Amino acid sequence: MFAEERYRQISTMVLADGRVTVSALSSRFGITKETVRRDLALLENDGVLRRVHGGAIAGSGATTDEPSLSSRSARRSPEKKRIAGAALDLAPLAGAVVVDAGSTTGALAELLVAEARTGLAVITHSVPVAAMISGAGLSVELVGGRVRALTSAAVGSSTVSHYERLRADVAFIGTNGLAAGFGLSTPDVDEAAVKTAILRSARRVVLLADSSKFDEETLISFATLEDIDVLITDRAPRGALAEALAAADVEVTVA
Repeated sequence: MFAEERYRQISTMVLADGRVTVSALSSRFGITKETVRRDLALLENDGVLRRVHGGAIAGSGATTDEPSLSSRSARRSPEKKRIAGAALDLAPLAGAVVVDAGSTTGALAELLVAEARTGLAVITHSVPVAAMISGAGLSVELVGGRVRALTSAAVGSSTVSHYERLRADVAFIGTNGLAAGFGLSTPDVDEAAVKTAILRSARRVVLLADSSKFDEETLISFATLEDIDVLITDRAPRGALAEALAAADVEVTVA
């Protein structure tokens, strides 16, 4: 069983039963207790559960829950790579693009490096993305500010004002939540301000969001569905979200 499937099953179990034990999970999945503890630590970072002695109980599910960048990078990796591959097709060969901080946008940066797009200038406030792009000898502009340890991304008034002075060809942006009425949302007020500035800095906005973000509402809405041009995801949205995206004339690409 792949780790991703194990994470999903553990999440389902703890949400259904309220708690899980290390010994029971070790027997169920045929893995060591040390591996179970690592799985539970990862899921705790994602806000799915809270570890207690001998196991874990259901998390709070608060709208302020925010997983770390390293935790997000380990989740739904195949889906994020497919989304990044589809996003690469929308990146121009020359010009300027904004790459938002995040795990899926980080996967896109990896592909830009692999393709060695020397005619493309990448603008980002993500320290890992900037390091990746510059390390490959490609053009990158790092937008400065106060760096949040949780996301390794610059935030603050200087970050926002820098983006407000730009007009890039395409912005590739991520989100923590995507809902019909609430739009795009994130748990942190400073991250929200930067994302709003990014949306306004580009002629075209492409949202990279896997289906786990569907119908989720985190603390702060930073954009409406009308603010994005394209959604690239791993599964077609359904119900109210699908209807709202269609009404907002958002092009949906399933990777």
